Amino acid sequence: MGLEKILSISGKPGLYKLVTQTRGGFVAESLIDGKRLSISLQNNVSVLSEIAIYTLTEEVPLYKVLDKIRDKENSKLCSVKPKDSKDKLEEYFFDVLPDYDEDRVYVSDIKKIVQWYNLLQQHDMLSLLDDNSSQEEEE
Repeated sequence: MGLEKILSISGKPGLYKLVTQTRGGFVAESLIDGKRLSISLQNNVSVLSEIAIYTLTEEVPLYKVLDKIRDKENSKLCSVKPKDSKDKLEEYFFDVLPDYDEDRVYVSDIKKIVQWYNLLQQHDMLSLLDDNSSQEEEE
């Protein structure tokens, strides 16, 4: 299982793990509290493996950015908190991805990435990043 089974659902906090598909959508389990939700196809859902971050030259897949954070933090929790100041978050993200596009990557995006990284780390799911890079190498 790679990041294609990890979801972000618009309007809902945190990340969700895809449990099963249903006729009208799917069932997802929250990584925050373990509760299961039935999600309809009307909900705006993003699969983490499909998300990319804008840089000045290209779009970098989210798993590569999360992998850079993992390397920087030695697989520990982020040294910044999502509630830290705008300047602190931007400085941290600049260390992780020096050429990110500051006009198109907002502080709210950086906060979300930090939260997502911490959730994956807390649930021992950082190995999913390796699954995504090995899939890309095979293609």
